[in-house]
Amino acid sequence: MRIPSLLCALLLTAAASAQPGKPKLVQFSGVVVTDSLGPVPFTNIMVKDTYRGTMSDVYGYFSFVAQEGDTVLFSALGFSRSSYVIPMDLPENRYSMIHVLARDTIWLKEQVVVPWPSKEQFAEAFLNLRPHADDYQLTMRNLSPAEMAQRMENLPPDAAMSYNYQMAMDQTRLYYSGGTPAINLFNPIAWAQFIQAWRGGKLKRQ
Repeated sequence: MRIPSLLCALLLTAAASAQPGKPKLVQFSGVVVTDSLGPVPFTNIMVKDTYRGTMSDVYGYFSFVAQEGDTVLFSALGFSRSSYVIPMDLPENRYSMIHVLARDTIWLKEQVVVPWPSKEQFAEAFLNLRPHADDYQLTMRNLSPAEMAQRMENLPPDAAMSYNYQMAMDQTRLYYSGGTPAINLFNPIAWAQFIQAWRGGKLKRQ
């Protein structure tokens, strides 16, 4: 009974010695900084060819469980990508480091933004464009004789004109007080003024 037990122990020992040893797990921690030793927040930290990793905090600190010999990739916006290989045969199950990222300039492709879907529609809209007049053009247009005459015709009477009109009406009423007022239907001067106003188009505007 001892011989089979001894054989089984030898076989297990041989199998264990033939199987390669698994990498040791380590607590991999560190700080990601710039070349001026400023923290790099929110850096993506991933183990190559795996989905394991983490992200640095606002101070650039990170910590996660990795294995000896893992290739750790570091990437952040505005910095060049870099990598670091965790050493083998570490004396302890934890490892810390300070990783420096070099600044990088990202060149984006040119993007042209237009308000029209096609060049033909843009050309049509551009040719039909009526730009706004500047202050000088507005001033000269408002000072044109035709514009000033039209504004004078549409202006309401001022205080002096209203007073003179009211006084004339009062004098006319007093002049014909107690008598028969004149009928302008038979007044040749009134007819001449009416014909002149009609030819001038003043009756249409009124």
